[in-house]
Amino acid sequence: MAGSRQGRGQDIGIDLGTANTLVYLRGKGIVLNEPSVIAVDRKTGEVLSVGAEAKRTLGRTPEDVVASRPLQDGVIADFEGTRHLLRHLMAKATGATGRWFRPGPRVVVCVPSGITGVERRAVIEAVGSAGARSVHLIQEPMAAAIGAGLPVQEPTGSMVVDIGGGTTEVAVVSMGGMVAAGSIRVAGDRMDEVIAKQVKKDHGLLIGERTAEEVKLAIGSAEAAEAAEAFEGADELEVRGRDSVLGLPRTALVTAAQVREAVEEPVAEIVAEVKRTLDRCPPELAGDVMGQGIVLTGGGALLRGLDRRIARETGLPVRVAENPLDCVVVGSGKCVEEIEELRRTFAVSA
Repeated sequence: MAGSRQGRGQDIGIDLGTANTLVYLRGKGIVLNEPSVIAVDRKTGEVLSVGAEAKRTLGRTPEDVVASRPLQDGVIADFEGTRHLLRHLMAKATGATGRWFRPGPRVVVCVPSGITGVERRAVIEAVGSAGARSVHLIQEPMAAAIGAGLPVQEPTGSMVVDIGGGTTEVAVVSMGGMVAAGSIRVAGDRMDEVIAKQVKKDHGLLIGERTAEEVKLAIGSAEAAEAAEAFEGADELEVRGRDSVLGLPRTALVTAAQVREAVEEPVAEIVAEVKRTLDRCPPELAGDVMGQGIVLTGGGALLRGLDRRIARETGLPVRVAENPLDCVVVGSGKCVEEIEELRRTFAVSA
């Protein structure tokens, strides 16, 4: 019995994200938040570093070392890399060393709602090979709704928009299921890409994804210039990069207006997906959503003015969840803590 209790105590909830992977340990809460990055030796295939340590090497590695994200657009692009990432983070979260502990943990993993059957099996296999005793998949918008404290088990409609690194998940949930849902592979990473392209176009300066993300967080906005509130600090930022013609290091002054122009396309795609999901929502639940409003979760929810933009274009009240970055993993954690009560919210169990 002691061994059984110990095994249950090691049960894990994982938000396996394109940008970051968060781990929830049963009875302890969120114990880990690491970038979904690995650094590998090209010649030997040896994993040199994982997580935060590996992210610090992005764009700074020698030719024989490659630092990369094994997940792209919310799904596994590099199976071996994902397996290494999971094994490292699961062991770190539980304090396991050497051979994996027995019995292995039950693991609840969050996946995009638009994931294919092949991608779903890849996640189950990767988590299983990393040491899990059993694997349960829950769709990200459902996990986000649970983590945001929405009444997902009640016969009332709640709408959540989860904007992560690789995907944006939109869903109306009721009675433990998703009544209407949409998933697009446009989110925070796409915003970083278009910002980097805009800086190159406007200033002839090449910047990496880390710098683009810093620019987005510092002076990014989803609202038009006339509607956006004034920034608390300066509405421009000096960035360092490499001259696209001369190849030499230099700096450029990037303005909030340039960043806003860059992110307009992905923001418009996100708003359009919200509208499409509302259009598929049954009339009765649409009335619930009108009364309760839309809740934004995920890192993308922190983009200035995005809540106002969605509210203006849908005519519905919109709010950003408390601790939006943690909603998905907290939702998976609640499923771990109450695995029998919330079992019907799982997409797949294996």
